Amino acid sequence: MKKIIISFFIAALLLCGCVQKEILDDVNLETGVGYDLVKEKIRGTALVPVYQPDKSVDNKTFTASSKLSRDFLNDVQRQSPDPIVTGSLEVVLFGKELSERGILDLIDSFQRDPSVGAGLYLAVVDGESKKIIQGNYGNRGTAIFISNLIRHNMLTKDVPKTNLQLFLSDFYQIGKTSYLPQLKKKGKNQIMISGISLFKYGKVVDTIPGNKMFFFKLLVDNYSEGTTEVKIGKEIAAIQSVQSKNDFKLSRSPRNEVDITLKINAILNEFSGNKVTKKEVGEIEKKFKKDVERECMQMTERFQKQKIDPIGLGHFVKSKTRNFDIKKWWREDYPKLKVNIKADVTITESGVIE
Repeated sequence: MKKIIISFFIAALLLCGCVQKEILDDVNLETGVGYDLVKEKIRGTALVPVYQPDKSVDNKTFTASSKLSRDFLNDVQRQSPDPIVTGSLEVVLFGKELSERGILDLIDSFQRDPSVGAGLYLAVVDGESKKIIQGNYGNRGTAIFISNLIRHNMLTKDVPKTNLQLFLSDFYQIGKTSYLPQLKKKGKNQIMISGISLFKYGKVVDTIPGNKMFFFKLLVDNYSEGTTEVKIGKEIAAIQSVQSKNDFKLSRSPRNEVDITLKINAILNEFSGNKVTKKEVGEIEKKFKKDVERECMQMTERFQKQKIDPIGLGHFVKSKTRNFDIKKWWREDYPKLKVNIKADVTITESGVIE
């Protein structure tokens, strides 16, 4: 017994000796990276925060071009006086041209890196990612600002939940396609989420604009908050979705029809009219219901024409169908699938009246 215990401790000591030690003061922590396609090469821009004595953060960047992401990291290491490590990576951005060419190889490199967390935020940039990575936003560092921007809009606004793990899960899921938020530079030191980029085989093929993101999230995620406008004649009502849930139901036979029910509990935040009566609230509910059903129906038809499925209808039908044939699904069944959208809207209270 003693020999076994001694052997165990010796093995543990040997294994500990194999771990490379990294002292924080002696390394550069990469917190963000952007990739762009430039002259058929991948240009990477690594972001390293430099913490000042007054607790402010300077953003230092290193840029290199190569055909492989691993070559990029090696080239960047040659520019840095200290080793660059990826253990604190917050965000990875992909330029528009590169995203349309395909980003799976780059994402795979992060998937295989054990120091990179599964909650890493990914985003597409409307333009070049380098311009956003090199910007200065706030006093906590660019990468923290961007990750907080994405997180905040996922939790309380119109961006559906996604990260490295969820993106890859959707990609490998049979009968589902991936999506990522799209960022856009708004001013010298301002950026915004401008839409949702939709993928097919790892390439961006379409984008949901900012004013349609509310309806897209209703289809693919559950809401905790979110806002949209409803027009009633000349008046405008600002609606806040407090809670939403989507439910799918497949027809029994033939199995070529899916009913999607969107249950929405909302608050009337503002109304441009003089007063809000029960009658007005009822009219707003009806108009909101009609808007949701129309917009979501148009989206599903748009996805079917492009043979992309961010909603996951194929995955849902597969879970209800024996001997599901994915090739036949994409080729024949999905384009002909009948989708019915029904919105169940309840406005629970009214707020500010102009």
